[in-house]
Amino acid sequence: MSCQRLKSWIEERYDVEGIKSLVAHKVIPVHQYDIWYYTGGIAMFFFILQFITGMVLSMYYIPHLEHAHKSIIEIVTKLNMGWFFRSVHHWGAQLAIIFVFIHVFSTLLLKAYRKPRELTWVTGFMLLTISILFGLSGYLLLWDERAFAAVRVATGGAGNLPLVGGFIKAFLRGGIDVTGETLTRFYAFHVAILPIITILLTVIHLMLVQMQGMSIPVSIEKKQHKTMLFFPNMFYKDLIIWLIMLGIMVSLAVFFPPEIGKKADALAPPPENIKPEWYFLFLFQTLKLFPGEILGLNGETVAIIIISLGILFFFLIPFFDKKSSRGEPSPLFTWIGIIYTLYFVVMTLIGFVT
Repeated sequence: MSCQRLKSWIEERYDVEGIKSLVAHKVIPVHQYDIWYYTGGIAMFFFILQFITGMVLSMYYIPHLEHAHKSIIEIVTKLNMGWFFRSVHHWGAQLAIIFVFIHVFSTLLLKAYRKPRELTWVTGFMLLTISILFGLSGYLLLWDERAFAAVRVATGGAGNLPLVGGFIKAFLRGGIDVTGETLTRFYAFHVAILPIITILLTVIHLMLVQMQGMSIPVSIEKKQHKTMLFFPNMFYKDLIIWLIMLGIMVSLAVFFPPEIGKKADALAPPPENIKPEWYFLFLFQTLKLFPGEILGLNGETVAIIIISLGILFFFLIPFFDKKSSRGEPSPLFTWIGIIYTLYFVVMTLIGFVT
């Protein structure tokens, strides 16, 4: 009886029938490329897990120069199941970023950004950027020598941007170098600022997808294709895939727990063969392609400018690809998408093996 009263109370105040009708009539296209629809849901699933495990870890982590590294050791060695939550958080971050990249590149190659979905692409690209910033800020919280050196290099590279580089560098570091102020600032980014922005962007992104529906690839858009109900068909498939992803993440967390490096020392030389996290490797390898000086200009500055222009063009592709916005195939931008994807994959692999 109490359940019936609760149901009646809710139905009197909220349009439950409208929600039921929306769920009951929402359909998803079925075609040979529909597997890529699930990558966005997988990324969102990992984001949810990151929020949960991150909240648990934040209760015991101390964002202070003298205590940060020690607090991680105590989480792993003294806290009941602390090693597991830390390991799950680590691998969840890696998998979340992987699937955000997969989702963005599949959107690029299938031209799911075309009219009227330009803003869906924009919010997706922003979520990719936020994912990388999550990774960078969380990496420094380890406060070990490798994280310290990598963040110093990353923020120093941002400082090479003309006009705004100095401001960005000082804003990220909270000063002229990576110090305890940087640690506190990155902690604020990681547990407060970035999560709020992520929630906002995710809500907007999901609303746009709901309003415009799933994009159908250009090659089959005008052909007859099947559809399936979102609930229960795709919803149950999502749940099955999420369970599989959960199993993979837990297996990685148990069998390959992340190491704890030596505590960072600002006066010590950086470790040999220092490399950034894998999602920065393509940038790291690109910088190696440029000489120290180009036509009298600093080679790293020229490289940062070219990379920034390449990223900006990537962001603006929906607004340049006018043919695809009319629903027609665009061979030029198909090849541009392939080149971007191959470049990222190849340079990342080279960064791993060298």
